[in-house]
Amino acid sequence: MPISTLEQLAAAVCEFGRERDWHLYHTPKNLTAALIVEAAELLEPFQWLTPEESLNLPEPKREAVRQEMADVLIYLVSLANCLDIDLIRAAEDKLHINARKYPVALAKGSCAKSDELTQKGGTS
Repeated sequence: MPISTLEQLAAAVCEFGRERDWHLYHTPKNLTAALIVEAAELLEPFQWLTPEESLNLPEPKREAVRQEMADVLIYLVSLANCLDIDLIRAAEDKLHINARKYPVALAKGSCAKSDELTQKGGTS
């Protein structure tokens, strides 16, 4: 059965781990460490590429990125399962927080951190 929602993915990841007794090892600390390792592996195919090259990956490298993205997502979902965190609600809440920290009028076209944004024509 294809997975089409985050809830279905969370259930599938949980069942996959349960079948293998991985709950014995899937503590928040271990899952977070694994997530960081996978995130670093996601960066590797992009190392030393120009911005344009990173946007136009050859198919084998694109597939490697796809696989690493899946690993990152699976570990993140596993961590959310372990801590009973609703990732959709967490992301929604974080978007609201970021909307306040980065108002369009100040942040549009800027890569400045929120504490570096200034009012147009003045200071923050």
